[in-house]
Amino acid sequence: MKRTGLLFLSLIAVQPSFAQPKLVSTVSRVVGITFDKYPETRKGNTVDTFFGKQVADPYRWLEDDMSDDTKDWVQKENELTNSYLGQIPFRDNIKKRLTELWNYEKFSAPFKEGEYTYFYKNDGLQNQSVLYRQKGTAAPEVFLNPNEFSKDGTTSLAGIDFTKDGSLCAFQVSEGGSDWRKVIVLDTKTKKQIGDTLVDVKFSGTSWKGNDGFYYSSYDKPKAGSQLSGMTQNHKLYYHKLGTDQKNDILVFGGDAQPRRYIGGGVTEDQNYLIISAANATYGNELYIQDLKKPGSSIVPLITGFDNEHDVVYAENGKLYILTNLNAPNRKLVVADANSQDPTGWQDVIAETKFPLSVSACGRKLFAQYLKDAVSQVFQYSLDGKQERVIELPGLGTAGGFGGKRDEKELYYSYTSYIYPSTIFKYDIATGKSTLYKKPNVKFDPNLYESKQVFYTSKDGTKVPMIITYKKGVKLNGQNPTMLYGYGGFNVSLTPSFSVSNLVFMENGGVYAVANLRGGGEYGDEWHNAGTKMKKQNVFDDFIAAAEYLIAEKYTSHDFLAISGGSNGGLLVGACITQRPDLFGIAFPAVGVLDMLRYHKFTAGAGWAYDYGTANDSKEMFEYLLKYSPVHNVKANTIYPPTMIMTADHDDRVVPAHSFKFAAAMQEMQKAASPNPVLIRIETKAGHGAGKPTAMIIQEQADKWAFMLYNMGLTYKGK
Repeated sequence: MKRTGLLFLSLIAVQPSFAQPKLVSTVSRVVGITFDKYPETRKGNTVDTFFGKQVADPYRWLEDDMSDDTKDWVQKENELTNSYLGQIPFRDNIKKRLTELWNYEKFSAPFKEGEYTYFYKNDGLQNQSVLYRQKGTAAPEVFLNPNEFSKDGTTSLAGIDFTKDGSLCAFQVSEGGSDWRKVIVLDTKTKKQIGDTLVDVKFSGTSWKGNDGFYYSSYDKPKAGSQLSGMTQNHKLYYHKLGTDQKNDILVFGGDAQPRRYIGGGVTEDQNYLIISAANATYGNELYIQDLKKPGSSIVPLITGFDNEHDVVYAENGKLYILTNLNAPNRKLVVADANSQDPTGWQDVIAETKFPLSVSACGRKLFAQYLKDAVSQVFQYSLDGKQERVIELPGLGTAGGFGGKRDEKELYYSYTSYIYPSTIFKYDIATGKSTLYKKPNVKFDPNLYESKQVFYTSKDGTKVPMIITYKKGVKLNGQNPTMLYGYGGFNVSLTPSFSVSNLVFMENGGVYAVANLRGGGEYGDEWHNAGTKMKKQNVFDDFIAAAEYLIAEKYTSHDFLAISGGSNGGLLVGACITQRPDLFGIAFPAVGVLDMLRYHKFTAGAGWAYDYGTANDSKEMFEYLLKYSPVHNVKANTIYPPTMIMTADHDDRVVPAHSFKFAAAMQEMQKAASPNPVLIRIETKAGHGAGKPTAMIIQEQADKWAFMLYNMGLTYKGK
C-alpha cells in the first residue's frame, strides 16, 4: 500500500588460518592481557514484592540513564573494555580485513516515484547509504545524502514516503539511532524544504493524502525523567496539513479516547481509503477504514479484537485485499468489500497452505512469498487468485521485494543466502523473465563454501532446522571455532543472508550456524506460540539442543563454541548462559531484554507482553519469568564463559539498563569464581541497531571476533 522506511559443489581442501592450539583450560584464556579488576558497582537495597515474594534489585540505580553515577559507571566500564580489547594483538588485523572486504558498492532495489527511479547506493565504506534518483537513461543524481546530516555519520535517513505523483516527499531523520524521529518535507523538483520540521515522531511511516498533507503516528514524549527510557503508552495517529504548525495537527485516531499502544495509518494507492491498524501488543491488530471520497466520513471498523493479525496489501475498485490469519494460522489472502464491516463476507483469494505466507502487489498482480523450512518460494497470482507462475530463484535463500505501483510493467527484487551476496534482479511481470540488474563486486568465491540445512531434535522431541555454513574442507574434529546465532521470538523468521562480517570468520575456517528456534515465524503461528509466555523455555531448550548437536557432530566443542543474539536474541543468550554455563565457550548478548520482571516499565516494552507475559499477570507468570530472567539468575560460585555484553546509550527500544544490570551482576559473581572476563561494550551515539554508521559497525564486529578468538586461545592470521 505504501513504502515505509521495512548447493553443494566439489570439495576443495583448505587449511584454516586460525592458529590451532591444543585445547586450553579456561584459566589460561586470559593470560597475556592486563586485567586488574572490575569497576566497583555499588549495591542498593531496593526490594520489590510480587505475590508475597520479595525480590532484590540491588542495581536499580543503573536504570537512571540521566544520573551522574550511571554516567560515571558507563565511562569506567567502557575504559575497562577498551583497555582489554586494545591489548588483543590481532584486533587491528581483523578490522583491516573487515574494512577491505566491506569496501564494495552496495545497491538497493530501485523503486519508482513520479518521473524518477530511486535507489540507495553505498560506495563501499560510506557511513550511510545515499539516496539517488534517475530519470530515464540520464545519469543518476544524488537526491539525499545522509552522510551530510552529521559529521560522525550517526544521524541517518530512517524512511521516506512520496506523494502519488512524486512531486513531494516526507523523509525521517534519526539522531544517534533513536526511535524518536524528525520529519522533513521536500519539493522533489527543487529539493527545497517545505514548511517546518516535525519533531518527536515515533514508530511511524508518513502516508500522503493527495499533495495537501500526510498521516503520521507518535506518542506524547515523556515530560519527566528520561525521554529515552520513559514509558510511551498511547499511540496517536495525526494528520499534518502542509503549511501549518505541527501543534495544530489533527488527531485522527488513538490517544486517551481510543487507547492503543501501536497505531499506523496508510492511504491506499488509489487515494480512496485511509486504512488504520491498531494494536496493543506486537501480535494481533484491529483494522479501521475511512472513505476519503466522502468528506467528513466517519472512521469505521473493518475488524476488531486482537486475537488475529490483518494487513491490507492492495486496494482497487472498492475491494480490499487483506492478508489475515483469521482461521488460517499460516495466513491466507482474502478480498473484502471496503464498505462492509462483516468478515464473514471475506472471500479467499490465496488459500492457506502448510507454509507461512506473505503477499505483495505490483502491476495488478499478486506475489505470494512462502517460507519453506526458512527459505523463500515465490509465486505470481492474478487478482482473482489464479496462480500464473513460479518465480525461479538462484537457490535456497531469501528473496525480498516484489512490490510496486499498480501500473508498473516491471519490478525489482533481491536475493541472498549465506553464500550468495545480495543481488538485484529485474522482473518482467508479463513474461515472468528475471534478468540480473546489479551484482555486488565483493571479494568472495561461493564455490569455496557450502551451506547446508540440518534438522536436530530438541529436548521435547521437536525437530528444529538449522543452517550451517563453512569453508569446504573444514575437518569435523571438534576444534573449529563456531558461532551459533539465534533469535526465537515475536514471529520473526531468520532466513539466509550474506554477511561480510561472517565471511572474515569463515574464510579462516570458522563455522557459522543459525538455528530457527520456536518463537519465530518459520512455521507460522503454531511455531511462534510454542515459544511464548509459559512456553518460552522451549526457545532456550531449542538453542541448547543446537549447541549440543554441533558438539556431538564434532563441528566444534565447548571451548570453541560461541553464541550470539540481539534484542530478544540477547535474552536468549543471557538465559542460556545462566542455565547452561558449562555448554558455551563465549557469549555475546547484545541489546538484550535481560530483566524480565521490569521490561514492561520502559518505552513501549509493555507491548511485548504477548510473547513474554508480565510479572504482574499472575503468580504463575511471575514465577515463570523469575525462573529464567537472566538478571535474576546469575549465581555465585559458578564459572560463566567469557562474555561481552553489548548495548548502546541511545537504545530507546530495549533500554541499556537491562545490559547494565546484567553486567553488574555477572561481574560481581564472576570475579570470585573465575578469571573469565565479563565485559560490557557500550556504544555511544547509537541505538538499537538501525542507522548505525559503517565505521561503527566494522569496529564492533572486529571487537567481537577479536574477543571471541582470543578467549578461545586462537590467533587470527588473516586471509
